[in-house]
Amino acid sequence: MKFGLIGNPLGHSHSPRLHREFGTDDYTLLQMEEDALAPFLAAHEFEGVNVTIPYKRAVMPLVDELHPTAVECGAVNTVVNRGGKLVAYNTDAFGMLFALRTAGIGLAGKSVAVLGSGGTSHTACALARREGAKSVVVVSRSGQTDYTAIYGHKDLQVVINTTPVGMYPNAEASPLDLSRFPALEGVFDAVYNPLNTRLVQQAKSLGLRVGSGLLMLTAQAKAAATLFLGGEYTEPSPADEAGKDILRVYATVRRELTNIVLVGMPSSGKSSLGRLVADKLSRPFADTDALVEASEGKDIPSIFAAEGEAAFREAESRAVAECSSKGGGVIATGGGAPLSERNRLNLRSNGFAVYVRRDTEKLETEGRPLSRDLATLNRMFAEREPVYAAFADVTVDNNGDLGECANLITERFYENSCD
Repeated sequence: MKFGLIGNPLGHSHSPRLHREFGTDDYTLLQMEEDALAPFLAAHEFEGVNVTIPYKRAVMPLVDELHPTAVECGAVNTVVNRGGKLVAYNTDAFGMLFALRTAGIGLAGKSVAVLGSGGTSHTACALARREGAKSVVVVSRSGQTDYTAIYGHKDLQVVINTTPVGMYPNAEASPLDLSRFPALEGVFDAVYNPLNTRLVQQAKSLGLRVGSGLLMLTAQAKAAATLFLGGEYTEPSPADEAGKDILRVYATVRRELTNIVLVGMPSSGKSSLGRLVADKLSRPFADTDALVEASEGKDIPSIFAAEGEAAFREAESRAVAECSSKGGGVIATGGGAPLSERNRLNLRSNGFAVYVRRDTEKLETEGRPLSRDLATLNRMFAEREPVYAAFADVTVDNNGDLGECANLITERFYENSCD
């Protein structure tokens, strides 16, 4: 083994994918218990390894030399075998600073809150101090400032989340209510699964600048790969060649992980378009109505007749949550699914939303429990259309050729999905 990642658990790591892009493709995931750390490192049977939770501090006494970046941050995420000498670095600070700068979030002179007290928290605090933050408060469940006391800091300008709160499978959780900080300017969330946590979604809804955890992961991987290959990295800049390479890989990987979510009126063509787009891009396809029918063992009209709309909506929400948690697919939603805020948040967690618009006179009514005639469809359209339009990243017209519309969806996705 040349390169790898040690930690526990490692089930959702994107590191092998990132390192392939940066030229260190002999890369292995090594999930291990803590008592295996010392023997593994002592064997020196690698050229370089990354270190993730929960071992970023545990490896520090097990290496031969701590680079100044590791000393400054009080945590290690990269160990390089230099001819039998293990040198430990911290490239997380590079990655976090790159993500912050790309988002336009400055730390100099700012009041900063760091959520969490683990290895990434140490990195964030060290970075904030190095960048000249006016104040840095660490927020933890049992620390001096907990998740109630932090709301007393009305001057807070930047929030950096280093906790796993909001990470899959607990993606509906958020560590803070950002609306309670009137001076807030920017938010960075180190969580990248899902791509848009509840914290990130609220920050965007408030018009705040938002730093990406996936971009941090990509940038630190670039720095680590540079070390693995015998080079050195410099201060991060989105404008230089290394920065452009990071942004290229980030855009590629983010698109691979992003769901294309189709919303719109019943019978607007979402399922047919979804299958075409999925085939075109070699992606898995999910239809939330089909998922509901499979889970309930009956078709949708029968669910409505036997149990009512409320039971259907609950089953629909479960289906939405299930397929939204998986990245890189194409999802066709039921016409009413986006009306629920919970569904919108779940669909947005990994999703790029496309509103498929079709004229109401072209919509079907047969077998539709809630849209039995054109007058009903027109009323429904008037109620739902503003929700679809506000939720969607782009709108496409599906009154013409289905194949052309599928091609347009694909084009819009590649043009806009990493904005």
